[in-house]
Amino acid sequence: MQKAHSILAAKLEQELRRGVLILAVLSQLKDPQYGYSLRQLLGAQGMPIEEGTLYPLLRRMEEQGLLSSEWKIEDGPPRRYYVRNQQGNDVYRDLSAGWRALVGTIDKMMTEAA
Repeated sequence: MQKAHSILAAKLEQELRRGVLILAVLSQLKDPQYGYSLRQLLGAQGMPIEEGTLYPLLRRMEEQGLLSSEWKIEDGPPRRYYVRNQQGNDVYRDLSAGWRALVGTIDKMMTEAA
């Protein structure tokens, strides 16, 4: 039965992580990053993300007006670099404030429930 709890907890944790991906991505795009470098950066900070999740997310965020992108050719193949634009900065600021308030509320609830 313990294994079933662990599997369920892992699935629920994955749902929690999925819900904060936009905030995580915005937090790392103050400076331009291309997909692979962003993926490495997120992974190094404990937020691994699959290519099949990241690239569609970046395109969707650009369509929503949160990111700007441009193709650059440097030492290697052409790469598309993404960065937060002004709307992305504004949304990041608002989401960050909302996140901090939510974490404070959840921490308080969890402390009281212990």
